[in-house]
Amino acid sequence: MSALLHPDLLRDKTIFVSGGGSGINLAIAKACASVGANIAICGRTESRLESAAEELRALGARVVPAVADVRDWDAVQAAFARTAEELGPVSGVVAGAAGNFVAPAEQISTNGFKVVQDIDVLGSFHVAKAAFEQLRETQGSVLFITAGQSVRSMAYQVHVAAAKAGVDALMRGLALEWGPLGIRSNSIAPGPVAGTEGMKRLTEATGDQLWNDMVPLGRFAEAEEVATMATVLLSPLSSYVNGARLTCDGGLEVGGSTEYDRATREAFAAATQQ
Repeated sequence: MSALLHPDLLRDKTIFVSGGGSGINLAIAKACASVGANIAICGRTESRLESAAEELRALGARVVPAVADVRDWDAVQAAFARTAEELGPVSGVVAGAAGNFVAPAEQISTNGFKVVQDIDVLGSFHVAKAAFEQLRETQGSVLFITAGQSVRSMAYQVHVAAAKAGVDALMRGLALEWGPLGIRSNSIAPGPVAGTEGMKRLTEATGDQLWNDMVPLGRFAEAEEVATMATVLLSPLSSYVNGARLTCDGGLEVGGSTEYDRATREAFAAATQQ
């Protein structure tokens, strides 16, 4: 899908992607690289980052793979300092690192709930804050990865719902405060995306077909489809888009998750009885 975009859309721009070693975030990094951007990616696993970096270099990008846990402010700061030194100041930032698991609210430990908030909300804040001076210099933008759970309740996802609602609130607040400085802030809410770790967890109890039935378009997204829209939001094509939450979910959000909720409850009840 990114082949539909002009190959020079982000020529010589620097894009920073947290959680960029795999999944949707790596797909976004690759889409940006395919239209001329140089890429910095951060994550916790060096081997995964190095593998992702090779894929990005194969697309012609200069790449900085920086090991950093987004919960660690000093590590995130260091990743941005290295990025500026090796690639130049960032023009676009993707706050994509996230955590998820499936569990009834009463079974989620305090620590489990906190970990998801720390990765999603605190981590997104760290990434945006660390990027601020560079974004102000480039008049760039920050893109948060949110989810349908932020506006639509789903069974056994209260921790994710709280985290992603926080991410969306953070995005809107930054759009208001940083907009006058020329920095745009938006979020994108993917639906079910084929081959991602998050969807493997969500379909464990229900299977894929139930999700296909819930999505009006009748299928999962390919990661590149979400990545293309993310690239557009990071680019000059969206120069007047600020404070927006864009759904890229095949229409799932306008329908609902009733069938998923029922199937997941039944699966957990059956597991408990065994």
